[in-house]
Amino acid sequence: MKQLLNTLFVTTPGTYLRIEGDTVCVEVEREKRLQVPLHHIGSVVVYGDTMVTPSLIHRCAEDGRSLVFLDRNGRFKARVEGPVSGNVLLRVAQHAAANDRVRSLDVARACVAGKLRNSRYVLLRGARDTRDEGDAQALRHAARLLASHLRKLPLATDVDVVRGLEGDGARVYFGAIPHLVRPDLRTAFSFERRSRRPPLDRFNALLSFLYSMLMNDCRSAVEGVGLDPQIGFLHQVRPGRAALALDLMEEFRPIVADRLALTLINRGQLDETDFDERTGGAVYLNDKGRKTVIVAYQERKQDELTHPLLVEVVPVGLLSHLQARLLARTLRGEVEGYLPFLMR
Repeated sequence: MKQLLNTLFVTTPGTYLRIEGDTVCVEVEREKRLQVPLHHIGSVVVYGDTMVTPSLIHRCAEDGRSLVFLDRNGRFKARVEGPVSGNVLLRVAQHAAANDRVRSLDVARACVAGKLRNSRYVLLRGARDTRDEGDAQALRHAARLLASHLRKLPLATDVDVVRGLEGDGARVYFGAIPHLVRPDLRTAFSFERRSRRPPLDRFNALLSFLYSMLMNDCRSAVEGVGLDPQIGFLHQVRPGRAALALDLMEEFRPIVADRLALTLINRGQLDETDFDERTGGAVYLNDKGRKTVIVAYQERKQDELTHPLLVEVVPVGLLSHLQARLLARTLRGEVEGYLPFLMR
C-alpha cells in the first residue's frame, strides 16, 4: 500500500502507444516522445484519437492494468481489462448486502455523510481564509445548512430519503461555491448551478473533467479489492453504470476534485484561454487546459494526509484504495459499519 502507482494520461491527438520490452513507448508523428517502465504504471487513460497496439492491450490485460478510453472532452467511452479474479466470497457478501434493506441503507448513509461532512470542511475553510465578511457569512450559512442535513441522516428510513438529503445538500453546497472564487475571477468563472452533459460554463467544464479522473481512480480501487463496481448502495443499479465506484467517489468529490478546481482558478493556473466554447453553449477544456489539470491532479495525488481511522500518513492517491478495503471489511462483517474518510 505504500507504493503509489501512477496513471499514464495521453492527451495529444494522433498519439501511437506500443510496448517495447517492459516499457510503454509513446510516439507522436513517428517520433518517440516518452518511454515509461510498465512497473511504474497502474493504469493508462487515453483521450480522443489515440492508437494502442494489440500487444500493449494484451499486456495490460495480463498484468491487471486498466486501459480506459475517453473522448477528447473527457467522457467515458470504454474500458479494457483482463479476466476478473476478485474474491467470489466478497462479491457474494456485497450482493447480499445490496439486497438487505438495512445494510444497504447504512452504507448509503455513510457515503452521504462523508460527502456532506467534507463539503462543510471546504466551506468552513473558505470562510476562515476569506477577507470578505459577506463571503464568510454566506459560506458559514451554507455550512450550517449542511450540518442540519447531517443531523437528519440517521433518521432517514430508506435510501430515497438519503438521496434526497444528498441532492439538497449538493444544491446548498454548489450555491455557496462562487464565494470561494477570487472576486476578480468570478466573471470569467461564473457558476450558477451544476451542469453536466454538456457543461455550460468553465467551472462546470473543469469539475466534469476532474470528476472523470476521480471516477476512474475509484473504480480501480473497488476492482482492486475484488468488489463488483456495478453493484452500489447509494446509486441505483443501471446497465453500464459503475454504481459502487460512484458511491465511493462521493466522499472525495469536495476534498480532491472541488478543492483542486478552486486552487487552479484562484492561483491563476487556468484562465479563459484554457477553455473552448462550442455551438449550443457547451464549454470544454482544450488541450492546453487538460494538460494543466492532469499535471495538477497527479501532483495532488502525491500529497500526504493523515488517515483519521488508521492514524497513518498516506498519499491522497491511495485514499480511495484504503476506503475500498474498509468497505470490503464492512461487507464481510469484520467491522460494524463503513466509516468514510473525513477531512480534518
